[in-house]
Amino acid sequence: MPLGHTAIVVVGTSAAGRQATAARVLAQVFDSEPDARVVATPRAADWPFMHPLVESHAWPPGALVLWTPDLHDAFVNEQGNSTRLVTTQPAYLLQLWLDALRARGRATFVATADLRAMQQHAPDALEARGPWREVAVVEADDQAPKAPDGGAGAKGASTLLADAFRAAIPGDRLAAAGRAVDEARTPARLLALASACMEVNDLDNAGALLAEAVAAAPAWAAAHFEHGKYWLRRDDMAAASDAFGRASALLPTFASAAANWGATLGELDRPEEALAAFTRALAADPANAQAVNNVGVVMRELGRLGESEAAFRRVIALTPDLAFGHYNLGHTLFLQGRYQASLNAYVAGQQRDPARNPVQASRLALARLATGDPAGALRELQGATATLPRDYRRQLLRDTQTVAWALLSASPELRDWRVVGDWLAAELAKP
Repeated sequence: MPLGHTAIVVVGTSAAGRQATAARVLAQVFDSEPDARVVATPRAADWPFMHPLVESHAWPPGALVLWTPDLHDAFVNEQGNSTRLVTTQPAYLLQLWLDALRARGRATFVATADLRAMQQHAPDALEARGPWREVAVVEADDQAPKAPDGGAGAKGASTLLADAFRAAIPGDRLAAAGRAVDEARTPARLLALASACMEVNDLDNAGALLAEAVAAAPAWAAAHFEHGKYWLRRDDMAAASDAFGRASALLPTFASAAANWGATLGELDRPEEALAAFTRALAADPANAQAVNNVGVVMRELGRLGESEAAFRRVIALTPDLAFGHYNLGHTLFLQGRYQASLNAYVAGQQRDPARNPVQASRLALARLATGDPAGALRELQGATATLPRDYRRQLLRDTQTVAWALLSASPELRDWRVVGDWLAAELAKP
């Protein structure tokens, strides 16, 4: 059993198996801390709708065991990933508990969770990503239940808001969240309703609810994080950056807040500040491929091409099937003048890109041109742009022509470059 960890989660498909394994884990914890006291955490299904969630000041002195059955109930949410309420996100919730455990000392968190629900709603846990790398995930004994148990919608998760976020239809979620706010205008309920409003594109009401939540709980990272998402929807990058920055300051160990802060700073053309934010995100989650990718982009914008290349190679190591890791590496190598290596990276990206992104295909064409294959470059361009809408196609061809002229200026010895250059000129001359 994984003694020495501050957090242990027993996962399995059988409630009986989870309980039996958790009992043995607890016995070993008590063997090492005979005087430990058990403190039951709030019911996991209610965690997303509580603020504050962790009240460590109320914990008794001495060694503690924090006990949470059915941890998966905290994470079940049928919203799409782009709108998912942050207080249901496993990385956010777990980070709150881990920070409190570290600050308190002599406390062990022990929980059980349904494997199927975790696979669907908290895959990071099973892959030891983000804060889950600090958690010992123990496989429960294989005791088949008499009937399916412990998944989404288990009996213990029947509160109004918990049920709302299990609803498949956003309108049902909105109605239930509205009823919850009518009962009590707590910051957590306001946040839940604001998320439901954003999901159905009711941004006016979402904005008002978020402003109220932030005013009621100005030191709550989750409220500022959701406010940042709202400002992104409003296309107000400065306000979004401010909100994500506040969230990151309040919860520095929550990588997503820092990563979103860095992304907005990058959009505001503040690359050095963006790099600092991404560095903070990676300190909290070193294997966060998106944050590493963003570091590579910022390094490229700053002209630090060697560091950009290293970042994109790290992205590929972390997520080898991600097309844009290869595409971004290809772009950086092209800027270094390493055209054959750039071509190889673009080809690897296109092999992993079923959509065959036309912008990346045009860059692949230029890499072919730079390596002395103008006929191949022309085929790539023609195939990538043939079915594009007229205005988008013309813009893409203009951008490609600009890069082609820059390439010719750097490599005037290029053979047969006119095969591509003349075709671009002819296509752009068409009415």
